[in-house]
Amino acid sequence: IRSLSLPAGSKLVKLFSSSGRRVRSLSSMSSSRSQVEHGSLPDRRLCVAPMMDWTDRYDRFFLRLMSKNTWMYSEMVTTSAILNGNQDRLLSFFPQEHPIALQLGGSEPKDLAESARVGESYGYDEINLNVGCPSERVSSGAFGACLMAEPELVRDCVAAMRERVKVPVTVKHRIGIDNLDSYELLCRFV
Repeated sequence: IRSLSLPAGSKLVKLFSSSGRRVRSLSSMSSSRSQVEHGSLPDRRLCVAPMMDWTDRYDRFFLRLMSKNTWMYSEMVTTSAILNGNQDRLLSFFPQEHPIALQLGGSEPKDLAESARVGESYGYDEINLNVGCPSERVSSGAFGACLMAEPELVRDCVAAMRERVKVPVTVKHRIGIDNLDSYELLCRFV
């Protein structure tokens, strides 16, 4: 691929091979949204993980051009950012990104439920709770992998979100944290 032209807000993207021949344009791509609406979601053997400062809407759009059969995740967005920030900037995405999940960071059930509702209103196909990020910055905010030490709180957070949205609510977690890494503890957490 020699060039990718994607002006902000553009609905037309052209990809060119090294010979300069047009390979594919967005207008010829079908959205996976109809798959989501009709219950025939792509399998999840290939997912694009949520990565801070990487999986923004432009990266996901580009990756979607390579595969229509990949489950996409947003960057993690904190509940405080959604509830107090610029929701359009944080949550907007291209329709061609479907199926796509919004990953939330937080540990307050009420805030997570409201953020999930907002995410669903933007058209996300799934809401995902981040219980996997090991970053100290995330852990100091009382969310991410440190929540694995509090399975009851995670249960309450998921229950609160499930009461507010119709889309699936999922949890990304690790197989263990610190000294809490036995198979029995993982099964208890799940």
